[in-house]
Amino acid sequence: MLNYQVAAPAPLDLAFQALADPTRRVMVERLSQGPASVSELARPLDMTLSAVVQHLAVLEASGLVRSQKIGRVRTCRIEPQTFTAAERWLSERRASWERRFDRLGAFLAETEAETGADDDPATPSAAPGVRRRRKKT
Repeated sequence: MLNYQVAAPAPLDLAFQALADPTRRVMVERLSQGPASVSELARPLDMTLSAVVQHLAVLEASGLVRSQKIGRVRTCRIEPQTFTAAERWLSERRASWERRFDRLGAFLAETEAETGADDDPATPSAAPGVRRRRKKT
């Protein structure tokens, strides 16, 4: 019998998975203004209170939100450490792509300078992708 072990999802995977749902993003947006009770979070949403609680469970499992029950009221708040980790991951990806685009831009500028510097504006352009011969002087 084969015994496959499935690795637990990484915290960032859970965070992005939780934020993939528009209802949960609305809840996170509201919580970004400060702590709120479950009933406050449910008020603008067109769903049952039990559905809101299920969405909150996903947000809590992802580490994006923490809740505390005092008496009969459950109050939720943002957990900034998870957002910081997600922001750091996104910033690293952004920086990597910006460096790639900068290198591409430099390459294209260099290529244009090599092929376009010898062009005489009075002569018609060659067809795209066709190199003209240099004039002998």
